[in-house]
Amino acid sequence: MRLTYSQASPFARKVVVLLHETGQVDDVEILDVTTTPLNPSPDVKSSNPLAKIPALERNDGPTLYDSRVICAYLDERAGGRLYGGWDSMVLEATADGIMDAAVLMSYEKRLRPEEKQWDSWLDAQRSKVLGGCAALNARWMSHLQGPLDIGQIAVACALAYVDFRHPETNWRQGNEALADWFAEFESRPAMQATKPPAA
Repeated sequence: MRLTYSQASPFARKVVVLLHETGQVDDVEILDVTTTPLNPSPDVKSSNPLAKIPALERNDGPTLYDSRVICAYLDERAGGRLYGGWDSMVLEATADGIMDAAVLMSYEKRLRPEEKQWDSWLDAQRSKVLGGCAALNARWMSHLQGPLDIGQIAVACALAYVDFRHPETNWRQGNEALADWFAEFESRPAMQATKPPAA
């Protein structure tokens, strides 16, 4: 199998963390590409018709894309222990929503000319990030502190990406329980092995 990904992508990182946590990292060739929505890598375009990462090329079937699809496939391949029902999936969806908003903020700031950047758009995406973090802190701490599942992996990758690209967001303020959980989870070997390069 071959995974097309970028080190900076939180969605791709989620997949690679799962590979580490399930002992499958040596089963997958990882192709690190440089790609943007404005200038997609030819490798990305050839593996995913939507020209998005991550994409997992398999020997026994069509290429899988969308991190949730890839993670579910790889978890099933490893014995199916990381998807523990609806709560796990809702938690993953919440984390993916935080990632979506944070990535859109990155595109606005990194790809759009400064004179065309839309402050109200950035504020709206920041509000989604902070709303997601507040919900995690208020509703999901007992789940996050339980046995490892896809929700925990997704949340950790989302929060790490916000720190990586948008440290000024200050998501920890008012979310101390979530911040404490993340500090501990971030020390896991799978998280340390998948850190993106310096911004």
